[in-house]
Amino acid sequence: METFIMIVLTLTSIVSLTYIIERSLALRWSRVIPRAVEESIAECKTQKELPKLRKVCELNPSAIARLILVAASHLDCPKPENIDALQTKARHEVAQMERGLVVLEIVAGIAPLLGLVGTIFGMILLFNSMGVSGMSGDNAGFATGIALALRATLMGLLVAIPSVIFWSYFSKKVETLAVEMETICDEFLQRQYRAADRS
Repeated sequence: METFIMIVLTLTSIVSLTYIIERSLALRWSRVIPRAVEESIAECKTQKELPKLRKVCELNPSAIARLILVAASHLDCPKPENIDALQTKARHEVAQMERGLVVLEIVAGIAPLLGLVGTIFGMILLFNSMGVSGMSGDNAGFATGIALALRATLMGLLVAIPSVIFWSYFSKKVETLAVEMETICDEFLQRQYRAADRS
């Protein structure tokens, strides 16, 4: 049983590490909000400059590029309708950025519990063996048994702690990126509709 729990904890740590690496790459600022797209959005003041912006967005596929393409394609609609379409797409993009974070949250929750199960099972076996052999057994064997039992708890904590740290970090980063994308899109819409009103 203890071996089984250690194997499960090892597999859990591999899953956690995989998602940590994958999210670290996926949530890079340059991948979500590429500088080329950000600059092109800032330079796009009127609808005449939209073709250039669309081209830059298509050449730099990213969350902000997809949002701007949706906003640009709905500029002939009233502003509230465009905002609704943009918000729907934004929820989808944020959900994509949060993909895998739930796995880290689950690992952070179950790893210490698995370690505790392993420890309790090890202690049960240890006390059972003491009941059979009596209390006259050597102290060294008793200490070794406790050390083996506590190893599962240590392993569980070693898996859980990095998972909690990175889950918190990635959650905050997604929130920061979402706010930045909302600001960029809002400024883009304000400029475009103001330019349309003037023309």
